[in-house]
Amino acid sequence: METGLHDLERKLWATAVCFTSGAVIGTAVLWGAARPFSGDGSVIIPIALVAAVIAAVAFIVSTRMHRAGETAPMPPWQAAVSHISAAAVTVAIAGVSGLGVLLAGEVLATGLEGLTLPAVAGGVFTGVASALGGRLAFRMGVRLSTQDIAALLTAFLVVGTLFAMLTAADAAWWERSFSELGIGARGWAFNGTVIVAGLLIATTGSYLGRDLHRMLGDGALASIAAIVLTWAGAGVALAAVGLLPLDRVPVAHAIAAFSMLALILVAAALTTLLLRDVAALRMLTIALVGIVVIVTVIAFGFRMLSVAALEGVVVGLVLLWLTTLVQLLAVLAPETSRPSARRSPLRA
Repeated sequence: METGLHDLERKLWATAVCFTSGAVIGTAVLWGAARPFSGDGSVIIPIALVAAVIAAVAFIVSTRMHRAGETAPMPPWQAAVSHISAAAVTVAIAGVSGLGVLLAGEVLATGLEGLTLPAVAGGVFTGVASALGGRLAFRMGVRLSTQDIAALLTAFLVVGTLFAMLTAADAAWWERSFSELGIGARGWAFNGTVIVAGLLIATTGSYLGRDLHRMLGDGALASIAAIVLTWAGAGVALAAVGLLPLDRVPVAHAIAAFSMLALILVAAALTTLLLRDVAALRMLTIALVGIVVIVTVIAFGFRMLSVAALEGVVVGLVLLWLTTLVQLLAVLAPETSRPSARRSPLRA
């Protein structure tokens, strides 16, 4: 009970520090004449940037406080994977916090048209946004789980895509595909979302590998390495979707999108083969692959689904499969760190 109260006190202190830091920095950044809540010179963008940085710092501080020596007994390759994954999560947390503020700003702007904020009021808004993002980031740093990464990926995709929808230059984008959101001057929201989401997918694969190693040990490292690399490939392919906009390089964009889908299905199959004794995962993977094939045939063979609808169905199914997988691993995998006894993941 004392430990729980101590953790709660730390989170409350973290929230207070994030609020104070956000309010002070926000006031300093916005100092000067009152600025509009929306439109040209809006306060929302600087508020989002400050909140994103503070959330990232809160995660780093929490990680240092609670998991500082976690990689000490690990071989260099395992420690490097852990550090790179943590850096990717830090970027994603900043992205989720910043995009969350931008999305909230777009929604509030419809009811606050014409509102202007002096520096102090803008600082208070910044403090509130920083406190919300910083508290969540600090909590994740206490004991970062694969479930947290999957939830972060889902939240990032949803928030980023909704923001891209609200700011889309073409309101009829849904008649074609989600990639239409990445076209034009306002396409940065969607393209940035899928680039960071690609980083998160690769990171999710790394944490899945961590959990599988905790379950199965060094004897399964070769198979685990194949799974992690396949997830990393899927993440690179998704990032390429954002780096190669549809209006500029349509062929390369399409290749990246289909490669990403194929690699995710391969990663799902490899993970299921490694955990072949888990009947629930086996059935879910068969259902995932089967439904994806069916809806793809319906969309391209019979033209009964738009590409946007197909993309929405496939992304939803993949996230459902991934959420179920990480829940299974949360039950099956030990919570304690498992340093490897090997100098390389591919050699005994």
